[in-house]
Amino acid sequence: MNREKMLQQLGVQKLWDFIVIGGGATGAGLAVEAASRGYQVALLEQHDFAKGTSSRSTKLAHGGVRYLQQGNIALVLEALKERGILLKNAPHLVHDLAFIVPSYDWWQGPFYGIGLKLYDMLAGKAGFGHSRLLSEEETIEHLPNIEKKGLRGGVIYYDGQFDDARLVINLLQTAVEQGATVCNYTQVTGLLKQGDEVKGVLVQDSLNHEEFELRARVVINATGPFSDSICRMDVPRAPKMIQPSRGVHIVLDRSFLSGDSAIMVPHTDDGRVLFAIPWYDRTVVGTTDTPITRVDEEPQADEEEIEFLLKHAARYLTKDPKRKEIKSIFAGIRPLVSMGNEKNTAAISREHVVHISASGLVTVAGGKWTTYRKMAQDTLDQAIVLADVDFHPSVSEHLNIHGFHEHAEQFKELAMYGNDAPKIRELAEQNEQLAATIISYPKIIAAEVLWAIEHEMACTIEDFLARRRRLLFLDAMVAMQAAPGVARLMARYLNKDQYWIENQIHQLNTLARNYLP
Repeated sequence: MNREKMLQQLGVQKLWDFIVIGGGATGAGLAVEAASRGYQVALLEQHDFAKGTSSRSTKLAHGGVRYLQQGNIALVLEALKERGILLKNAPHLVHDLAFIVPSYDWWQGPFYGIGLKLYDMLAGKAGFGHSRLLSEEETIEHLPNIEKKGLRGGVIYYDGQFDDARLVINLLQTAVEQGATVCNYTQVTGLLKQGDEVKGVLVQDSLNHEEFELRARVVINATGPFSDSICRMDVPRAPKMIQPSRGVHIVLDRSFLSGDSAIMVPHTDDGRVLFAIPWYDRTVVGTTDTPITRVDEEPQADEEEIEFLLKHAARYLTKDPKRKEIKSIFAGIRPLVSMGNEKNTAAISREHVVHISASGLVTVAGGKWTTYRKMAQDTLDQAIVLADVDFHPSVSEHLNIHGFHEHAEQFKELAMYGNDAPKIRELAEQNEQLAATIISYPKIIAAEVLWAIEHEMACTIEDFLARRRRLLFLDAMVAMQAAPGVARLMARYLNKDQYWIENQIHQLNTLARNYLP
């Protein structure tokens, strides 16, 4: 997956079957879906792939326990099926994780136990493990750091965990292998119309500052929180579709949650489920649900949200986390589709919606990370009819995602690369400069930077430190320490000068400060 090659391919194709706007989970899923069915598809992302919501999730491939509380059985069934497909197709990035619901009142264990038995039943053969009641001693064995005062026991159940940004990159690599053309830093600045129909896009290459036009049978808007802005390129006064909500997570040291299990709190002060999850060598606590009126490209947590997470973490952890102990804070925006009668964003359904405007612009919005593939399948099925091309059935349910490896843990610190890990090791073995360690904890070697440029379309040090390796999300201060070394390496391979290096370091440091408390 090479950017120069992708740009060349954008210029060669005269008419695409589908142009997808948006390089997050939904857009990447659409690129895989279309290309694997044999259609000509181009994907355009205005920034880097997964820069928005798709890199800022709670890192869970899950059915959604709280949707049972809402009575949305259909969504839970769909998500549980997709969770199983994800584990099957990308085992190097998706794995099962034990979750404990601690009980401090006599009724909580039986009450939540019944709900989680229903969760097991809905998962069927795609289940990750059976739920059961735990004694106080068993709960402490799973969660040595759980608050023990008043603890009566708990309920254990199993769900999935994954690396969201890495999965987007691997999905796009899969799409390219299937024949798609994908490109980051290509902003759609307008829609091209033929009569009253949308038949293409006007694009600006943000890195080369060039403009060009692309034509397609159908244009698909998969821009998540930014969906309304694309819709208004089509119809300036288009009604608002998205009710955005901000979800915030804090990242703590692993010592706050020793053991291999996660904590799930079914009901917090704002009505959301709260998780404390082991992720790589850190503990992620989240998430909030704050209605917002403005969609920012780089959303930030407010003081109230940070205090909310610290307060709730302190209720369930032996050691109360302090602000100064936060390693990173990241915020994402959920592109919820509002029906207009919900009292709060936590109550809005996570089901997806496919909307086709009078001019033929297809917009897919809502949904949740776990169901990205089903969202893409449903959207493309409708887009095919609109494009008036031959229908080819979906094959993505049985398509291995790039990097597929059933025992990637053997590659240790390179495990998230799956079957690409031996190729990165080979680069390091052939060149001692590429074997050099950029930062020791977590260990990152120079070969990974070269790999990210040549095979994963990393263009900036933020691309590498935030989304190819997750350092900015795991520890913002350490990301700042790694920035100079990464900048010098990228400058060498991208043929950039000292000014570029200094500017990249400055931009990363400015961004990283927003991730610090």
